[in-house]
Amino acid sequence: MPPSIHRQSADAPWHGTPPSWVSPCPGGTIHCSFHTRLKRFSNKTQTLQWLDRRVGVPVCFFLTIVRRIIAWFAGAAAGAPYRSVLFIKLAEQGSTVLAYDAIQGAVERVGRDQVYFLVFEENRFVLDVLGLIPPQNVFTVRTGSAWAMIASCAGCLAEIRRRRIDACVDLEFFARFAAAIAYLTGARRRVGFHAFLGGGPYRGDLFTHRVLYNPHLHTKAAFASLVQALEADPQRLPTMDQTPPPPRPLPPFAPGPEERAEMRRLLTELGIPADARLVLMNANASDLLPLRRWDERNYVLLVRRLLEQIPGLWVAFTGSPTEAPPIGRLVQEIGSPRCVCLAGRTTLRQLLVVYGLAEVLVTNDSGPAHFAALTSIDAVTLFGPETPLLFAAPGPRSHPVWTGLACSPCVSAYNNRQTACRDNVCMQKITVDQVFDLVCQIYQQRSDLTPGTPITTA
Repeated sequence: MPPSIHRQSADAPWHGTPPSWVSPCPGGTIHCSFHTRLKRFSNKTQTLQWLDRRVGVPVCFFLTIVRRIIAWFAGAAAGAPYRSVLFIKLAEQGSTVLAYDAIQGAVERVGRDQVYFLVFEENRFVLDVLGLIPPQNVFTVRTGSAWAMIASCAGCLAEIRRRRIDACVDLEFFARFAAAIAYLTGARRRVGFHAFLGGGPYRGDLFTHRVLYNPHLHTKAAFASLVQALEADPQRLPTMDQTPPPPRPLPPFAPGPEERAEMRRLLTELGIPADARLVLMNANASDLLPLRRWDERNYVLLVRRLLEQIPGLWVAFTGSPTEAPPIGRLVQEIGSPRCVCLAGRTTLRQLLVVYGLAEVLVTNDSGPAHFAALTSIDAVTLFGPETPLLFAAPGPRSHPVWTGLACSPCVSAYNNRQTACRDNVCMQKITVDQVFDLVCQIYQQRSDLTPGTPITTA
């Protein structure tokens, strides 16, 4: 595992009027609401994938023709020096965490004030926590409806073109609309993954620097290689005679004393004593990614065993407001006063504060596993359709569980993270005994620390 976090960073202030997806906490701090992922067009994964396939392909084909006609008359300008960089990573909060190395590499090349980011509004929270990009340099696309998304994206593109950003790095693997957006930014240098010889979905020929997607590189390294490609000779690509940079430690999430006190009060209101040891469960009870779900009955059995085995232990289930009813039913089924429901009770920022107060998180493969890497909690992440070899959160406190079946992983960048599988045997093969033993082992290791010793990442 790569080394983990040790650098302190303060949360950046908000500039201008906060949009609808942020909410104030005591003391005037602004943070993103965990409740914002409700009824957003960006959550309609199948619809977006259909549009990207049916509409994105002809759009990329048309823009490719436009690009070649313009290049025929004007010539290529990709060799000009660049002084500013724009990243495009619209979706997936966890992947934004994995883009940290790439962003830091760009900051070192052009300076923090010249690095920009285009992202869905509900995902910019991660950028604010990482603290690498000035808040005013983050362009957010509204996602409340399809029309809002189109209009907002057009407005962002207009502002990006006005700023004359020199280089664009597309962090979306093979999304057609992301490639089209990269071209429409007007950046002279455009870097992205290209489907050489059919090695991935078609999305035109819109990049000046076309990079071969390497499925053997961890996503952090793959993203970092895109920034390296900015300085490569585009005529030599996809050949890159350099190794990916070593992984960088993530910045730690450092909440203020008031925030920690606020979350301790919330836990106390739920009946959790101030000195209690806490284990968190993210059962991900929604239907957004059903193949990644570990059976809810397994969570019930796991929690019951943990509460029976470890006296004084408390367990809290986390989740979004839409997950609160099914999570509440799980807690009722467990039937213990030492098991409570946190789903829908916190913002994303507050959830990170809770991570810092807990010992272990058990989660399906989803964003919380990557957020946890910014805190002191140990995260046990259950993988099935995707592989931890490419997508595991970085750091020694990341503990992926994966059975490695012959059909797993079936979801990859090459198939736009779609699969024909309807029976997630890869998740069913992960046993309660296996997860229970790992959680107990981690819990014991943390308990063996000298009282008062902080959990570090060295």
